[in-house]
Amino acid sequence: MGQLWGEFKSEARSSYGLYSKDVDWDAIGREKSKFKRFLFGAWGLFQAMLMKLSPARRVLLIIALVLIAIHPDFRTESGTTELNFEGLGAVILFVLLALELADRVTMKRDLEIAREIQQWLVPAHAPEIPGMDIAFATRPQNTVAGDYYDAFLRPVPVAGVGGPSLLIAVADVAGKSVPAALLMATFQASLRALAATTASLDEIVAGLERYARAHSLEGLRFTTAFLAEINLNTREMTYVNCGHNDPILRRASGQIERLTTGGPPLGLPAFTDNELPYMSGHTRLVPGDLLFVFTDGVVEAVNEKGEEYREDRLLPCVSSATGSAANVLSKVMTEVNTFVGYARQHDDITALVLRVTA
Repeated sequence: MGQLWGEFKSEARSSYGLYSKDVDWDAIGREKSKFKRFLFGAWGLFQAMLMKLSPARRVLLIIALVLIAIHPDFRTESGTTELNFEGLGAVILFVLLALELADRVTMKRDLEIAREIQQWLVPAHAPEIPGMDIAFATRPQNTVAGDYYDAFLRPVPVAGVGGPSLLIAVADVAGKSVPAALLMATFQASLRALAATTASLDEIVAGLERYARAHSLEGLRFTTAFLAEINLNTREMTYVNCGHNDPILRRASGQIERLTTGGPPLGLPAFTDNELPYMSGHTRLVPGDLLFVFTDGVVEAVNEKGEEYREDRLLPCVSSATGSAANVLSKVMTEVNTFVGYARQHDDITALVLRVTA
């Protein structure tokens, strides 16, 4: 029962948030009478709910509520009831519920198909690379997500690298659900296409920036990203942080470093007239080092009290985690889940862990 009640409260709070944002609470708050504030608030919420329906269904809902509220009865001369309009109102409400459920089921089926397609775009399993232990996990806020993660060997040698290289990427498209998911798919396609050439990481980022600028809807759909290329022979890592949450690099000694070098998010309108240079950072990985890359959904996860998880909880968790990359990832995700409880998820949550084993 406790779990069901917790889930119900979470869903009720989320639904209230959906409708309440369409209510003019400032105007209601100016009323001096508490009763009037309550009355106008309830009326505002009802109007917000009504506007979510199609015009035909709005009329049916109003008719049903009127019939239930007034419930007139027509009686014969003998006093028996010919028509029960209260029951008719209940039938109309049931029909409306059935229509809304049918729409929801259809939409859910379409979203599930979209989710399957999206899952084809990201790796189901981490690549097996000698000396590297990789794990990743994602949890969409909705059925589909705007977060992206990837880790793959580049198919062609890159000039100056002198051997095989591993490319890792974690990105977050602004927004949620289907629009963000569609742009995530184009980001994935662009990254894979550029990575299949001999372009350096700097050139890949420049190409992604040009594409993002052309499809960002004047900056409404910008993308934050962290991209890194690791020379598997020397363990030299080149990275670019494009306005993303600073990844955590836990050295074998336990020291924590943050990977901040890069530039702003991809696709910001302020830079549409000029080519935007991105700085690249360089570091060398050694056995025992652990890289933790995450999206803002991790640190901005909110519990039932409205508190965010924040980095001051994430850093100690990553610092103390031991074992394989999967164990580290599991510990962080479990701690985030425990902190959030039954609260409705507000953003996509994605994390990638890379541990150097040799």
